[in-house]
Amino acid sequence: MSFAETPILHNRLVRLEPLAPDHRDDLADAVGDLHRAWYTSVPSPEGMSAEIDRRLSLQAQGLMAPWAVVDAASGRAVGMTTMTTFDEPNRRVEIGYTWLGRAAHGTGVNPAAKLLLLERAFDQLGCIVVQFLTHWHNHQSRAAIARLGAKQDGVLRNHRILPNGTVRDTVVFSILDTEWPSVRAGLEHRIGG
Repeated sequence: MSFAETPILHNRLVRLEPLAPDHRDDLADAVGDLHRAWYTSVPSPEGMSAEIDRRLSLQAQGLMAPWAVVDAASGRAVGMTTMTTFDEPNRRVEIGYTWLGRAAHGTGVNPAAKLLLLERAFDQLGCIVVQFLTHWHNHQSRAAIARLGAKQDGVLRNHRILPNGTVRDTVVFSILDTEWPSVRAGLEHRIGG
């Protein structure tokens, strides 16, 4: 089983579908003004096709597994997420490059989607650690990652130079396979499953 494969994953709140050009219109509607936050890499509505193509190109190279996040109730794509930074010999992946439209915030879609991705990582791919990285200034993302049950490992100072010229300090979180049963129970409780 390749880490870059994107099977359909679903539960009662969300369906993760292999990202495709057909998701463009829903995603362009969902993104709103999220792309204006200087510390994120969220695509603009006009840049959605290019971002879908970029992620699919990385998947073709075996470097990323991109999904569209589909709200099960509406059937509409409300965001994107990926698995990336594959280290198959050491059974490690990163879950990241995730964004959800504002209408999906606080609805349970994020923990439901993360539960599906973590089940894939730990139960299907046999990972021993899953990492999450975010910008130091993205306090909403940092809080959401911590609420998943991930622990902060540290901060990579001056980690990346962003397109706008600012230098990103990256906060690194992780969940270990030994922590997965407790994290799973917490996520299932949060989504009422």
